[in-house]
Amino acid sequence: MRSPRAWRTAERPDGVAALELRKLVKRFGGAPVVDGVDLTIPDGAFVALLGPSGCGKTTLLRLIAGFLAPDAGEILVGERRLSAPNAVVPPEQRGMSMIFQSYALWPHMTVEQNVSYGLRLRRLGRDEIARRVATICTAVQIDSLMQRYPGELSGGQQQRVALARSLVVEPQTLLLDEPLSNLDANLREEMRFEIRRLHDEFRYTTVYVTHDQGEAMATADLIVVLRAGRIEQSGTPEEVYGRPRSEFVARFVGGANVLPGRFAGLDVPFSIRLEDIALLRAAPPEGIAPVEGTVVRRVFLGSARDYVVEAGGELVRVTTPPQVDVQPGERVWLEFPPERCHRLDPVFPVGD
Repeated sequence: MRSPRAWRTAERPDGVAALELRKLVKRFGGAPVVDGVDLTIPDGAFVALLGPSGCGKTTLLRLIAGFLAPDAGEILVGERRLSAPNAVVPPEQRGMSMIFQSYALWPHMTVEQNVSYGLRLRRLGRDEIARRVATICTAVQIDSLMQRYPGELSGGQQQRVALARSLVVEPQTLLLDEPLSNLDANLREEMRFEIRRLHDEFRYTTVYVTHDQGEAMATADLIVVLRAGRIEQSGTPEEVYGRPRSEFVARFVGGANVLPGRFAGLDVPFSIRLEDIALLRAAPPEGIAPVEGTVVRRVFLGSARDYVVEAGGELVRVTTPPQVDVQPGERVWLEFPPERCHRLDPVFPVGD
């Protein structure tokens, strides 16, 4: 039997093109939910659409899937146009699979029947179906569960069945809509690594919707941060986390202090991550000029302590190793390494 990577790539045409979204717009009740999105997703990339509730990320995913028609703009794969106003290729003809929050498994079918369902619809031969189902179920580690029903499975096992059912049809693109939201914290962590492992093994294009920045950074090659239907920033996890361009991204992705500053004679905000600020119990004799402050709040988090310090009229959050133990009311000094301070773009009201 060929490996999972072999059975997919051997039958896949060479030179599969990127997925392109061009000036995509979708309105509900006249208000834009997706507002002029331009995005190119390279073939084989793992892209996370990240943002808060109501930012348009699930609507964007449903546009890619073909469940919704755009009001303006288009979606293409290479020279093939999948979507435009009044011209939408049906979902089943797009070479895509989608996994929903609820997994959408057939409760009256066994695991084996659920996974093979799409292949049976395509009228593949019995031997070919059996080969593909056995291969993919082994890959996602559910081969021992083949005769169970969904109601007999844990949430993590159901998630694996949903993944197997989506991958067995050899999609060009896999779409996931907050697939881990129904799992507990430990299972979420396990499954985010499993989803990334399967992506690396099969090399399909993945578009993953989430509001959890930890999930996005653990899984994605490219993070696209959405706000009010627009792309606020896109880049690698390191770029988006380490070099946010706006106050929204700085606060939403990982949490950061946004503080007033000056650059070239202008008042501009800057961001600095909580862990990049040094909290000192005494003013250093030399080096970076510290800012004096008073501890307002202290929270023990196990692997770290989280402090709020009033300094220079601002409330500054700082995380430290757990052994740094300062009581509320104590005087401290904060160091802001210049290389960790990032100038932010001017703030404009959403909708302008």
